[in-house]
Amino acid sequence: MAYRIANKFPIDTKPRQAVGVSLPFSGTGVFNLTYTTADQLKSNLINYFMTDLGERYMNPTFGANLKNTIFEQLEENNYQAVKQRLEADLKRYFPIVVLESLEVYGNEDMNILKVEITYSVRSFGIQDTINITI
Repeated sequence: MAYRIANKFPIDTKPRQAVGVSLPFSGTGVFNLTYTTADQLKSNLINYFMTDLGERYMNPTFGANLKNTIFEQLEENNYQAVKQRLEADLKRYFPIVVLESLEVYGNEDMNILKVEITYSVRSFGIQDTINITI
């Protein structure tokens, strides 16, 4: 009889070894450590959404550039352009992430942009949702 062995990131097998740091930096020693790959992946995605183009040293094309978007005229056409750019960038920078849904909407009167992403990594059983408001 065949047994299915669950995929697991090798670094997750050591329970006391941190994988990375979470966002925002607000821990007792500035950094809160993450101990699972799922938590670190979520922190990496939040970092991507909060980074502007040209902000990251030696990688000027990394980032969602959402802060600059709110200074443009927010309307349905712009939401679609932002959504298409985000989909392409997420495939480029996070190839293991499968987008379940990506919604970009906002409040034109308040100049607020909202991004809601539901993602999964099927081979490792990770599924989560992130809401970003700028």
